[in-house]
Amino acid sequence: MEYESSSSIWDGVYYYPHLFGGLMLTAALLGLSTSYFGGLGFSSLPYMWSDLGIFHKKKCQKKRIRVYMDGCFDLMHYGHANALRQAKALGDELVVGVVSDEEIVANKGPPVLSMEERLALVSGLKWVDEVIADAPYAITEKFMNSLFNEHKIDYIIHGDDPCLLPDGTDAYALAKKAGRYKQIKRTEGVSSTDIVGRILSSLKDTKACENHDDSSSLPGIALKGSQSNSAHISQFLPTSRRIVQFSNGKGPGPNARVVYIDGAFDLFHAGHVEILRSARQLGDFLLVGIHTDQIVSEHRGKGHPIMHLHERSLSVLACRYVDEVIIGAPWEVTKDMVTTFNITLVVHGTVAENNSLLAGEPDPYAVPKSMRIFRMLDSPKTITTTSVAQRIVANHEAYKRNAKKAENEKKYYAEKVYVSGD
Repeated sequence: MEYESSSSIWDGVYYYPHLFGGLMLTAALLGLSTSYFGGLGFSSLPYMWSDLGIFHKKKCQKKRIRVYMDGCFDLMHYGHANALRQAKALGDELVVGVVSDEEIVANKGPPVLSMEERLALVSGLKWVDEVIADAPYAITEKFMNSLFNEHKIDYIIHGDDPCLLPDGTDAYALAKKAGRYKQIKRTEGVSSTDIVGRILSSLKDTKACENHDDSSSLPGIALKGSQSNSAHISQFLPTSRRIVQFSNGKGPGPNARVVYIDGAFDLFHAGHVEILRSARQLGDFLLVGIHTDQIVSEHRGKGHPIMHLHERSLSVLACRYVDEVIIGAPWEVTKDMVTTFNITLVVHGTVAENNSLLAGEPDPYAVPKSMRIFRMLDSPKTITTTSVAQRIVANHEAYKRNAKKAENEKKYYAEKVYVSGD
């Protein structure tokens, strides 16, 4: 206590020299001494002043840095998620602007997903704190002032890939001029253009697919590993570091209620977000099983999955409702799985892809049903991976713009150089 009070005195001398000098002069004039106050001496002054709070410095709470990042977030993928993860690391609170449908049409062409679906995907990411709907495609002076003054944004974030307006100007020029711009590294191996390309790459084979009566196949999508000349190859290279960056890094407590849900989670969409939210509300820890590419292909047919196992796993891990994933989960939920992961409840949505059982294949949920720990969940949305892909296939004329962007991406990979970052 004596040390702290003496420290406050010297702080007072430093920060308030005139006030300190005045007090000392007053004390001298009053003849402040042990005889005047009957034992109250100079050594007692620190305690008195400490009680009065004269020299206590105001405890300044560190200002929380708010950063803003915007995007179309159409066909949301792990590249978007990683960009937002990097943006959040540059501040304390991440505000995300979702560009309006009208702005996307004017600058890029028609979006695949609606504003409602894109908002659900962005809001469902674990790094996002706030969302601004109907954000402009370009950072105008009016909108930038709104960000700084109304939303208290400190910095505007964007990737190192150029974002140009139709007139060729930089969409973030004003933010850069204001000195409130920060840049993150582009996530290699995936883009919305790339995903559309995977779906449209085999359109030349559509007629052959139409003659094949297979409702589980998507017209115009080449089976991974097929000999089609138009098959689209993913550029994604998974690393353990990326998985760690997306992971919560925490297991369930000893008495936690562990809920398990499995699936392909291909082309991660708003329906996935909502069913995962519903599942998480039933327990304390949500464990998600991601089926292997082989299992998905066997049960859904040609063209599935569109995204491979590690891509799908990262998309699920980025969801705020997910605590852990099993990368390459078995098709059947076994007794050993239930025991190993201490699963309390196994759930499955009412809306799902056409996962037909193979000949002689048992019910994958037979064990949890026999243990009375299985439950069907009402799916909040009817959207599926197939319905999203079919939107693209049905409107492929509108996505011819994708061909030019795909060529630009091919050129990028041919000429790219190393860029440091996360």
